[in-house]
Amino acid sequence: MRISVSSDMDEPVARALLAELRERGHEVRAHGALNPGDDTQWAVCSAAAAREVAVGTADQAVVCCWTGTGASIAANKVPGVRAALCTDAVTADGARRWNDANVLALSLRLTSAPLLTEILDAWFAGAPSDDPEDRRNVEHTARLDRERTGA
Repeated sequence: MRISVSSDMDEPVARALLAELRERGHEVRAHGALNPGDDTQWAVCSAAAAREVAVGTADQAVVCCWTGTGASIAANKVPGVRAALCTDAVTADGARRWNDANVLALSLRLTSAPLLTEILDAWFAGAPSDDPEDRRNVEHTARLDRERTGA
């Protein structure tokens, strides 16, 4: 899987994230503080990673900032992106299942290495629900994107 990763700070958990994704066999593209010379502002690097998902050059993305909130907000401004701030594995599983989230947002402050592994395990094991109500909700968010962009 092609995964775009961004972080506004070069923190140990961000480096652990890159290593863990590569160890799992994913093709990783780094943005922000994880790619020397990139703009490290959370809004800029998170949007860059999310855009790759929206245009199809990445299958998913993981965006990081100190709280994870700014990264998730910036990513969600990109039409076609459903970013979820996940602080635990149960939330990550639910985000994939009920929300068909395609971008995982993480807090550099709250996410330890063991917790990171649990969150990633749940995220990658999760699959979008086939429940009609869940699908209607995801489609509604897609309509909101189309309304906003005039597409």
